[in-house]
Amino acid sequence: MTAINTIAIVGATGLVGAAATEHFSSLPGWDVVTLSRRLPRRGKPVHHISADLTDAVACRTAFSEAPAITHVLYAALYEHEDLLEGWKSTAQAGINLSMLQNVVDNVAGSGFRHLTILQGGKAYGSHLGRVPVPAKERWPRMDHHIFYWQQEDYLKSRSAGASWNYSVLRPQLILGDALGSPINIIAALGVYASVMRELGRPLFFPGGGQYVTACADSRLIARAAEFCFVESKAAGETYNVVNGDAVNWRDIWTPVAAHFNMPVGSDQPLKLSEEMPLLAHCWDAIVTKYQLQPLTMSDIVGASWQSADLTWGYGKERPFDRLMSPIKLRQAGFADCYDTEDAILYWLDRLQQANILPR
Repeated sequence: MTAINTIAIVGATGLVGAAATEHFSSLPGWDVVTLSRRLPRRGKPVHHISADLTDAVACRTAFSEAPAITHVLYAALYEHEDLLEGWKSTAQAGINLSMLQNVVDNVAGSGFRHLTILQGGKAYGSHLGRVPVPAKERWPRMDHHIFYWQQEDYLKSRSAGASWNYSVLRPQLILGDALGSPINIIAALGVYASVMRELGRPLFFPGGGQYVTACADSRLIARAAEFCFVESKAAGETYNVVNGDAVNWRDIWTPVAAHFNMPVGSDQPLKLSEEMPLLAHCWDAIVTKYQLQPLTMSDIVGASWQSADLTWGYGKERPFDRLMSPIKLRQAGFADCYDTEDAILYWLDRLQQANILPR
């Protein structure tokens, strides 16, 4: 079948980009163009762009050699090494805006129809403190600094009167298996459990928060992006996208421990961003012992130890409930959902199948 749509997946090796590359590669009528510094591990792109999104000249050259783009899933993100500080940084906001501009400037021509961009819970200020539960898209924009607003304002202005439109997806704590992502709770959980087991320790809960939250499977986000592309009602809209259930991470600990054939230990607060890098030599020994892919702990987890500290509430820094309402997207006609416990185990198993985590 001849493709009638060509999607550029920007940030194709990230959590959402990797799942979207796999998803759209499986759909009839879609050709996939990937953009990332590294080649994607999955899917069947017809063309790959390797370019620094902060380099306008490099982007212009790279897109000139690519097929004509009809849709964009913009899943690229620039993060500071200190995640919390970066979210407040005007410099980070400027970089993320210029990256988006360097994509739009090179695709927004004849035949281009739609761009979907990702935001997240920070749109509601969940990184600053408790917000009402559940967070809803209809709330007024919060008066706090976050790079989402510059990107969104740019898209609204740039698309005004044009033949293309855009939509915004806001997932919460994305589940997937990208390597080196700064916000990958699955990678952090898998490496943490593997190291504890190798050290002969139980799987003790390292956080401090006791609260209800939610997640978004990256496969669900990919399908939500498809919905935005094909449904005219999605033009200009913002949708929360979450699995549909709620979880307490302490309650997830028992099935995760069973997955790794480990006993569950008592709570033992541990600042993973400080303590786990000290055990990098243990991970190296695990790689050798189980003949895993030759990846360091940093290669797999990246800055996600920081995300794990925040997610699991180390030091009770974030012990408040955090939920985003999925109702608007469901009422629009998108009814897909995932059981979060099943999704967590699925992605851990994917890393094991890929010989990144030990069995």
